[in-house]
Amino acid sequence: MALYFLSYDLRNNRDYQKLYDELKSFGAIQVLESTWCFKRVNTSIAALRDYFKGFIDKDDGLLIDESVGWATYNSNNTPNNLP
Repeated sequence: MALYFLSYDLRNNRDYQKLYDELKSFGAIQVLESTWCFKRVNTSIAALRDYFKGFIDKDDGLLIDESVGWATYNSNNTPNNLP
C-alpha cells in the first residue's frame, strides 16, 4: 500500500467542500492547510491526478506525490494517524 500526499491551490472560486468530501471518502487526513495524505493500492500518481481534477476548477493547481518517506514539523496531523 502506497502513501500519497495531495496539495492544492484553489485560486478563484475556492470551493473546498467537494474536494474535502472526496478526500475524506478516501480516508485521507489533513496534514497542513492545503495538504492531505492517504493510502491506496493499485493506482498511479497520474491516475490520482486525473481523478482529483474532477473536484477542482480548471484554474486551480494540484500536486500528487507518492511518498517513500516523510517528516513533519508543527503539522495538524501526520500519516501515522491514517486509518
